[in-house]
Amino acid sequence: MTTSQNNFFDTKVMGHPAGLFVLFFTEMWERFSYYGMRVLLVLFFTASLLDQGWGWPKEHALAIFGTYTALVYLSTMLGGYFADNIIGFRWAVVVGALLMTFGHGFMALETPFFIYLGLFALVVGSGFFKPNMTSIISEMYKDVPEKKDGAFTIFYMGVNAGAFFGIMLCGWLGEKIGWSWGFGVAGIFMLFGLLQFWFAQNIFGDVGLQPKKERQDILELGKDEFQKPGEQRNPFTSIQLVMIVVAAVLGLTWILNDPISKITEGEYNIYDFSLFGIDGNNIIILTGLILFIVLLVMRISKYETIVRDRMISIVFFAFITIFFWAIFEQAPGSLNLFARDYTDRILEGVSGDIFKIVDALITIVPLGIITYVLVQLFKRTFKKYALSNIILGASFVIIWGLAILKVYNDYKSASYVIEYVDNVGNTKEAKIVTFQEFKAGEQIPVIDNENVSLYDPADKNNQTNTSKSGYLYNEDNEPLGELFTASITSVTERDKIGAGIQNKVALFTFTNGKNETVTKELVLRDENKSLKVGDQKDLLITHDLKFSNNEKVMTTATVKTKESAVEIGATWFNILNSLFIIAFAPLFSRWWESKYNPTANGKYAIGMLLLGLGMMAVAIGSDGIPAGAKTASVSIIWLILVYLFHTLGELCISPVALSYVSKLVPGRMIAVMFGVWYLAVAIGMKLAGIFGEYSEAVSDEKGLSTFFWYLTIISFAMSALSFLMTPIIKKLMHGIR
Repeated sequence: MTTSQNNFFDTKVMGHPAGLFVLFFTEMWERFSYYGMRVLLVLFFTASLLDQGWGWPKEHALAIFGTYTALVYLSTMLGGYFADNIIGFRWAVVVGALLMTFGHGFMALETPFFIYLGLFALVVGSGFFKPNMTSIISEMYKDVPEKKDGAFTIFYMGVNAGAFFGIMLCGWLGEKIGWSWGFGVAGIFMLFGLLQFWFAQNIFGDVGLQPKKERQDILELGKDEFQKPGEQRNPFTSIQLVMIVVAAVLGLTWILNDPISKITEGEYNIYDFSLFGIDGNNIIILTGLILFIVLLVMRISKYETIVRDRMISIVFFAFITIFFWAIFEQAPGSLNLFARDYTDRILEGVSGDIFKIVDALITIVPLGIITYVLVQLFKRTFKKYALSNIILGASFVIIWGLAILKVYNDYKSASYVIEYVDNVGNTKEAKIVTFQEFKAGEQIPVIDNENVSLYDPADKNNQTNTSKSGYLYNEDNEPLGELFTASITSVTERDKIGAGIQNKVALFTFTNGKNETVTKELVLRDENKSLKVGDQKDLLITHDLKFSNNEKVMTTATVKTKESAVEIGATWFNILNSLFIIAFAPLFSRWWESKYNPTANGKYAIGMLLLGLGMMAVAIGSDGIPAGAKTASVSIIWLILVYLFHTLGELCISPVALSYVSKLVPGRMIAVMFGVWYLAVAIGMKLAGIFGEYSEAVSDEKGLSTFFWYLTIISFAMSALSFLMTPIIKKLMHGIR
């Protein structure tokens, strides 16, 4: 017997249908997997080969990141269409979750083929999953609309909880244990979300089983049952449909070709041409953009005055939204790289102890609250949906285990000063931060010269991440090592990892201080490709601490002192967004309900201003980093300020954006305008990657601070534009606030 529309509230948890909390945990694990993987993506691509990454230049990693996030939002249109017209909401969720589970699993294999296949599966899966969870909630609450706001508040608590724990735990596993662990755990919890949804789906009755046939006319090609009397219709003409297809093909082609051409360094292109001296990439995207703008003008100009004006106002807000997301989404890209390479993330002594306590609390307390919700769901649904509850319970056992392991390892983490004799007989000191436990006077092994890490100091693709636990560095956070002159004994070609093209690889041979011969392969960059057999080059030799007795030991280090310390992961700062949302969302909600509620333009102006203040903070913080520097030790306070201001800006724009679409256009056009809106978000995501790509060039020429000042100026300019346009947009909105 299926559940009817009117008896969802017969089985309640915390005043809402139990089915809402099935969706809560399904969405929570999906967000866990999405944000957990996303926060690692750029770091994995740019990590050196010695750190088990792909050793990509930052601009290549950010190019593929921008394309991936843009396609995630574009795919929601495809997923929404299939759900509405072919398979229904529920099957769309199942298909999406299954594809994402496979996607994360593929990425855990870390080979080029499976990384790309995994990203493709994640894009398509997210498109099926993302828009249809909220559709199920809307159907469940359609007879009790007064309770819908409360339902979505609870649901989005699950969204933020998933993002919070995904970033925290997948980020920690990826950085500290291994990339495959981070990617793999994201997939495991996506699988848990899928299974608990599948085995509890009868709780939704017939909601979402059948496609909503009445919405098949979203392009206004047929009869509109929701059309109000006297409303003007504006069906798409054949020419307009052709323009849509051409613009879409051109846009998708450019989005895909951009990272392909950059990663393969021009070896592969979907298209490769120029016209009148203009690069083909620019011609393609400009043509697609012009077609889209012409189409918008043709469409909007045909509507009656009020509808036309309101649609123009939506286009304006969409334009500002592009720049909001382009700058806000620097978090998993350029800001993550800034945290890894330019931030002093090691806290020692009292500051280290304070961080350990605070981090333990923000890990355990939220998990305890979510577990309480889980227990309440168990009480109401275990008898009917035992298997779903058991699977959900098992996922929480694992998540608690990972959380406790993280807290325990951070608790054990300490800073050790060690003394050792280098390979030429000099006595030196170094400092390491690790959760390995050592005592003063203890002898620890230092790997011999057959297992040393080598890199060319001028080659950013082969530099060791010296701030990562396990590598020796001095008190100035500089890599500890000696320069040796190495001779090239052979030059060969091999596939460049992740790109499928040939690169020159040189085999360097040098003699160390004990007259032992050591060899090492290094990829030659463009400026070094003219090197040939017999040429010599300076290489830096650094000791790589593995703490393994299974490896041959030539040297030992003596532990001199121990002090409480912790190294904050580069990904950790991303959790601040979820924390600040939970802390400040109630305040903003009360603000919007008060007599001081700003206009739509006012919210956008405030949001972009706050976004600019965040970028200004990191611009000031990075001011002392010289042009071309690859490492620095900027205080963590600047990153904390970035995420604080950016979250406040997000609360001004993101939650209210889509509500304006639903308020400003008739019901028969909502689907089309939502499509325009998601297109704007997708453009913003791709632009975020493009902005990030330029960070490296700007940093090398003018300093990293200049890059952040550019983003600050763009944010302030968009804020000023929103403010200045207030009277015009207010008039165009015709009374809608």
